[in-house]
Amino acid sequence: MTVLAFLLALGVLITVHEWGHYRVAVACGVKVLTFSIGFGKPFLRWKSRSPHAGQDTEFCISLIPLGGYVKMLDEQAGEVSPQDAPMAFNRQPLWARAAIVSAGPVANLLLAMCLYAATFWVGQYETKATLAAPVAGSMAEVAGFRSGDTVLSVGSSAEDLQEVASLDALRWWLLQQDASPVYLEVQPQGKQSSRMMSLPALAPGAESKDGNAWQAWGFTGAWSRAVLGEVQLGRPSDVAGLKRGDEVLRIDGQAVSDASALRAAVRASGQHQAPVMQAWLVSREGRLIFIDVTPERVADGSQLMGRIGAQVGEPPTKVWVQYGVFDGLGQAATKTWEVIVMTLDMLWRLLSGNASLDNLSGPLTMADYAGRSASLGLGAYLSYLALVSVGLGVFNLLPLPMLDGGHLLYYLYEFCTGHPPSPAWLDALQRAGLAILVALMVFSLFNDVVRLGWLP
Repeated sequence: MTVLAFLLALGVLITVHEWGHYRVAVACGVKVLTFSIGFGKPFLRWKSRSPHAGQDTEFCISLIPLGGYVKMLDEQAGEVSPQDAPMAFNRQPLWARAAIVSAGPVANLLLAMCLYAATFWVGQYETKATLAAPVAGSMAEVAGFRSGDTVLSVGSSAEDLQEVASLDALRWWLLQQDASPVYLEVQPQGKQSSRMMSLPALAPGAESKDGNAWQAWGFTGAWSRAVLGEVQLGRPSDVAGLKRGDEVLRIDGQAVSDASALRAAVRASGQHQAPVMQAWLVSREGRLIFIDVTPERVADGSQLMGRIGAQVGEPPTKVWVQYGVFDGLGQAATKTWEVIVMTLDMLWRLLSGNASLDNLSGPLTMADYAGRSASLGLGAYLSYLALVSVGLGVFNLLPLPMLDGGHLLYYLYEFCTGHPPSPAWLDALQRAGLAILVALMVFSLFNDVVRLGWLP
């Protein structure tokens, strides 16, 4: 599933990107020699039976599926017959060359908007915006958020609120508001009335320290009951006599509000010392039972924490989210723009040192996420494709040699000076760009290997 989902994603994203270059080149009267999906030796090739005027493009699918290219007639790449010279890429006006080069990334951004629109039109089940217990001492807890609170609407002021469709929508909206205070209409668990709550603006750098704005405010995830699932044989939960379906109410006299709080209590038991026996009050089939549990101490990377060897929590409540045609288009345009802004913001934080390079992900992480999203359903997979499509479009517009943005930078230089960069400069910049891209690829691949736990 993972490999197929990843290959399908690559195929769609690369094809759309290269089709953007190809279609605008043909529209500008440039002769396209080859349209290839993948690099290396082609294993499948064909030509159109009804080509555009002046075109005789060979379409290929090649062995290495990590990219693609559109080869155009160009006097700088080889001899061109006099009758074909007007169709050479280098003979085109500056605006046409810039349009052809930028068409690939723009096609990816348009694809993302279409995919987001499709997810909004098709609809999908999303997690209800009911919050688990916030991190102890966090801004969210200080502000008064408690386990089981359901967020109904959010806004940048108490007078300008918008409805929250799901926890995913809430998290996404909050991620866009990290530099300003926010207001939330909240319905406490078990109550019919709602109340207005606010969160202060985050201090500069707080989101990079804690991962993102959602975590920096102290939110953890969706609310679910502190119910045990599968109990692993021979692990502390099994040794203590815990069973599937047990609901944990208290640990050492302290109330356990939800599954998130239970997980936190178990993990914290092994952070500073060997875990000690805990008195758990458990509800089992309507009966209250006291059970002594001693978590084991395990290492998770460089951290030590407690574990009991049991699944904690039940699936959170889901809500069906679907939009009409025009609302879906509006939501898709907004979401695409927000992802573009967030991607650029993350790139700037990486370049400025305000975010760790550990955030860089490579093909292995992409493949892992492709398989996970595909297993969750069509809507999740389309959202994944849209997210990667935005990333591909934005990345290709970066002013780095070897990328589309690098060529646009050359054209900007030509526009300002009246002549293109010298061949010597172009060669040096291409070599530097290749070195940067190889370094990024190696570093992101190393991050993938570490993130997936393939290194000791």
